[in-house]
Amino acid sequence: MSNKTKIFIDGSEGTTGLRIYERFEGRDDVELLPIASELRKDVKERKRLINESDITFLCLPDDAARESVSLVENENVRIIDTSTAHRTLEGWAYGFPELSKGHRQKIQEGKRIAVPGCYATGFITIVYPLIAGGVLPKDYPVSAFALSGYSGAGKKTIAVYEAEERDKELDAPREYALTQNHKHLKEMQKITGLDKAPLFSPIICDYYSGMLLTTPFYTDLLSGTQTPEKVHEFLGEYYSGKKFIKVMPFGKEADYNGFLAGNACAGWDGIEIYVTGNEDRLLVSTRFDNLGKGASGAAIQCLNIMLGCEENKGLNL
Repeated sequence: MSNKTKIFIDGSEGTTGLRIYERFEGRDDVELLPIASELRKDVKERKRLINESDITFLCLPDDAARESVSLVENENVRIIDTSTAHRTLEGWAYGFPELSKGHRQKIQEGKRIAVPGCYATGFITIVYPLIAGGVLPKDYPVSAFALSGYSGAGKKTIAVYEAEERDKELDAPREYALTQNHKHLKEMQKITGLDKAPLFSPIICDYYSGMLLTTPFYTDLLSGTQTPEKVHEFLGEYYSGKKFIKVMPFGKEADYNGFLAGNACAGWDGIEIYVTGNEDRLLVSTRFDNLGKGASGAAIQCLNIMLGCEENKGLNL
């Protein structure tokens, strides 16, 4: 009788599902339950595999993810959902273990885990500890802008960007979500505890993967007397010892001639934090792979915590 954990990936042919599947190569502690390509949307077959699994990953659009959860009849099945559908719902653990001991414990013990959104990961990495530590008031009018590779937009957009003949506008970065209704805003506000949803401007760029998110702050509107150096020290202490989060040395951006490139962390599963600015205005930036810590890498990290194995097993740190 096998002691391997049975894993089913519902949505294994999407970008996130494929990356999760790839990360199981070489692992001898899991058994992947395959689904025939022609049956991947067949409800009966998906239901069978979900209920035969120990853990099912959902790599699906929101409505399909909700449907998959409704198919669970085996009370022992644990779900790791990478969609937006369940991230702010009661009864779902938010899959960001570095935020607090409570977050980590809920992932370890929970049966329903919601993996954070990619932009939300970059934003919450910054804002959650600043609010928790009393540095950032909850009523601060927080704003953020972000650059992302086109892979985060899904298979259809990837095909558009990689087509031989394409619109010239795709050669340049493009701002979107102009109505201020981006799907990650709900979790960005709820998980951090902000009084208001942040002003958020995402920008899709002509490279495959990698993300850079920046939050600007006026120092005189923060609690106490804050400087870039103090905020850097605070974040360094908050994330001390965390394998996946690296607060970069103060002034490190000088090594890149004062530039931070959005694609520099592609293929890596951690997240970098930079604190820059001056005594009046400071910037806190996160840089990571939208397909790594921003998606499939985070999902595998949650799995490893649930299984009690090395947290970075199968991941690139």
